[in-house]
Amino acid sequence: MSDPADLILINGDVLTLDETFATEQAVAVRGNRILATGTTEAIGALAGPGTRVIDLAGRTVLPGINDSHLHGAAWALSRPPFALNVGHPAVGSIADIAAAVRRAPGDGWLTGLGWDVGYLAECRADPGRRPHRRDLDAAAPDRPVCLTDFSGHMMWVNSRALELAGIGPGTAAPPGGVIETDGRGEPTGILKEAAQSLVQRLIPPPTVAQRKEAVRAAVAALHAQGITSYTEPGLGPGGADVLGGALGTDTLRAYAELAAEGALDARVRVLLLPAPMGGGAADVTRGLAELAGIVPGGLDPERLAVIGVKIFADGVPPNETAWMHDPYPGGGGHGALCVHGEGPARQQAELAEMIRLAHEAGHQLGVHVTGDRAIDAVVAAFTAADEAVPRPDARHYLIHADFASPRSLAALATRGYGVNMNPAIKWATADLMDEVVGKERSDYQWPVRTAHEAGIAVCASSDAPITEPDWRRAVAAMMLRESRASGRASGPEQCVPLEVALRAYTVNAARQDFAETWKGTLRPGMAADLCVLGGDLRAADPHDLPDLPIDLTVFDGRIVHERGEQ
Repeated sequence: MSDPADLILINGDVLTLDETFATEQAVAVRGNRILATGTTEAIGALAGPGTRVIDLAGRTVLPGINDSHLHGAAWALSRPPFALNVGHPAVGSIADIAAAVRRAPGDGWLTGLGWDVGYLAECRADPGRRPHRRDLDAAAPDRPVCLTDFSGHMMWVNSRALELAGIGPGTAAPPGGVIETDGRGEPTGILKEAAQSLVQRLIPPPTVAQRKEAVRAAVAALHAQGITSYTEPGLGPGGADVLGGALGTDTLRAYAELAAEGALDARVRVLLLPAPMGGGAADVTRGLAELAGIVPGGLDPERLAVIGVKIFADGVPPNETAWMHDPYPGGGGHGALCVHGEGPARQQAELAEMIRLAHEAGHQLGVHVTGDRAIDAVVAAFTAADEAVPRPDARHYLIHADFASPRSLAALATRGYGVNMNPAIKWATADLMDEVVGKERSDYQWPVRTAHEAGIAVCASSDAPITEPDWRRAVAAMMLRESRASGRASGPEQCVPLEVALRAYTVNAARQDFAETWKGTLRPGMAADLCVLGGDLRAADPHDLPDLPIDLTVFDGRIVHERGEQ
């Protein structure tokens, strides 16, 4: 034939993820687009002398995976060689973390990420035990140490770091923050939410060159997971004090430079982060003005595009900072909005104004919100903004949406708005959350099925570095709702079938990106982004999905990962 395919995959189970969930035997690629799908015989006829033909022998082909909430630069910068790995299973105890701190070379700021009280031996043995500055003081008495927990919403620092930050008895936390103290009023070394900025602003931020190196490393690692698209959910001045500064404006500059150099081998969507945790409407206005023009025109929009704005509404349930209607067990209060203002009413008004400003400026909104009361407030603000300035296809969405009620989910569906949930966090924290919010609320947390049945195109994501970007684990978690620690089912009524789970990582994520016309399914003319699994996905037990290897990843028509060829 005059214009043959460049790459053909035959004898497989090709899941197109189209409207009918059609399956085919083979797929052909020409250039950077899908040429055709069909039977092995029909697709094989599209081969020419230079076509590479791969016999899948029954293996599964999917569209390239789209992790729709993944802090790519922060994920890489929070791993060696940039920072200590203090997450499970690298460490299993406070003693292990202290030993890692003691062994770390150098004498400047030492940072790390990943610790989780649910997987620290001392905390499991004694529910009242928590990490303390003294644990780190013994390992590093003179060197400032700052270790961020797995959620990114809490820091554990030593006495030297507290001293440098000027934090002592009686120090007031910034709005939306918590400085934990003991019975004598002494800081324990735990800083939550906006209080993290008191230390984070002292740590030298990575350079643009380091951020570019981190992005390249992240993209290569994501290719090995079959991931070809992701959303950087919040870059800008509001991220200067979050996750080691990796969400700051310089990361947006790093992406823009990589894209201009033709060196960005992923499809990246960016939400701007104009306001910090605890910020307000003035920060949104000021931050958006500061961010204007950083991503220049003329870049390939299929590689890099800024599509919206992120706002922080409240904290996270493990820290008891998610704003809930009912109190946390044990006198933990209700949590609160993480927004500028004195008292709930003023904060809620400020949050609504932040949302109004971004909506009226034409931005898609992704709002970090977890508690049921905070979710109700955000949905009400979405509704008010849209009624004041109707936009037929804004596609706003809730980020995390842990405790979204059926009523709020129905209101989102009415306007075509979405939710972006984190099933791997459910898998990792289910037993812990039984203690934090009570079993009934814990079982409901991340109601994927309720959202799907409401008519929402549910997206699922890793929130890396909060969890590893292993979408296979997340798909299994959506199908099983089982706890990593105990293996028990948590809210099995929220389980969904494979088809729903896969859509959350492909076509639904493409819709969130305003890109469903050119990626997310395997149809002729769509982007040639493919993920090949080393087994039969549809026939596998959900428990076995995380162990299915990624045999091949194709990005933009090129093979960028091939198992055994690294």
